[in-house]
Amino acid sequence: MRVEPIYHVDGDLVPASEATVSVDDRGFRYGDAAFETMRVYGGTVFEWDAHLERLERTCESLSLDHGLGAADLRDRIDETLTANDLEDAYVRLSITRGVQPGKLTPQPDVDPTVVIYAKPLPRGGVDGEPVWDGPATVRTVETRRIPSESIPAAAKTHNYLNGILARAELRDTDGQPSADEALMFDTEGAVAEGATSNLWFVRDGDLYTPTTDGPVLPGITRAIVFELAADADIAVHEGRYDLEGRYDLEAVLEADEAFLTNRTWELRPIETLDGHEIGGGPVTDRLSRAYDERVERACYRG
Repeated sequence: MRVEPIYHVDGDLVPASEATVSVDDRGFRYGDAAFETMRVYGGTVFEWDAHLERLERTCESLSLDHGLGAADLRDRIDETLTANDLEDAYVRLSITRGVQPGKLTPQPDVDPTVVIYAKPLPRGGVDGEPVWDGPATVRTVETRRIPSESIPAAAKTHNYLNGILARAELRDTDGQPSADEALMFDTEGAVAEGATSNLWFVRDGDLYTPTTDGPVLPGITRAIVFELAADADIAVHEGRYDLEGRYDLEAVLEADEAFLTNRTWELRPIETLDGHEIGGGPVTDRLSRAYDERVERACYRG
């Protein structure tokens, strides 16, 4: 018998079938909300402090003063995990501006809507298994990343239309995805990131990734890869956001290895880009192993 998931909605644990948000909520109406997706390994929220810091930055970008403390949010996450009897899971935390009078203009007084849900994912660490079936197939798309001057790329908000449009381009004539991820460019034609992932590639043993000075989300897994590369004495280059230093498609297609990072996939090799075979390799494998060891130390051996 399938057990119904339990959601955490505005301080209460409720069955998923009874979890509701007002149709007047600004998160529903306008995408006026911040969120974080997290991995939980062995009952431990991995890199919680980093997620909390990014959530605070997003809320600051939105001028969303929700008034909730870190301990309160963490307690709600832990309650959700316990209610669902989960130790290895995906967790999403959303904070909206709630219901307010008027229309588009946000009001300073906020009664936030807070929703948390968790879904089971396989064990991580050195004895874990990936959540993906195999290396990613990737296609470039026409949809461009929105410049940070329009919508700050560092803000992780409910407004995901940019990524949705990119993923929609992947549909084949039967309406099914023709690739696992969409690779997006900025408005100047430089490589930016995937619809929900950061891009990395390897050339001559060095690691390359587009800079967050452009329209690229500063992913938490991305930040960990920087640390792991430094520990392994692997040189890392960030494409500068200027005409001379940004990466074009050819730079990726000519790479020896390439992979994507996000919180759910961790490190996922790119099998093909626009049909061109790339694959993983020794650098990708070394970093993936180091990532698993970090998860193991932080969450399973503590």
